[in-house]
Amino acid sequence: MIKEKEIADTMVDELVDNEKSLLLINDDVNTFEYVIETLMKVCHHTREQAETCAWITHYKGKCTVMHGSFEELKPYYDILLDHQLTVKITD
Repeated sequence: MIKEKEIADTMVDELVDNEKSLLLINDDVNTFEYVIETLMKVCHHTREQAETCAWITHYKGKCTVMHGSFEELKPYYDILLDHQLTVKITD
């Protein structure tokens, strides 16, 4: 039983280690409404989530908009770049 718990704990640690964040970076170019609409369209955020991310990005310079593995986040990263937003995948 203890051995199974150790294995499970190790698997959870590996999953957490592999989790990345997709950051939206403030660019001082796009309007709030454009950023909000893009986050709703691409990341499937609610309006409230998208507005919150836009304000956090405005005041803090960046905001995590999604979590997941690199493979999960890469398509969103590419689409957001295509929409002229500044984004970054981080550990």
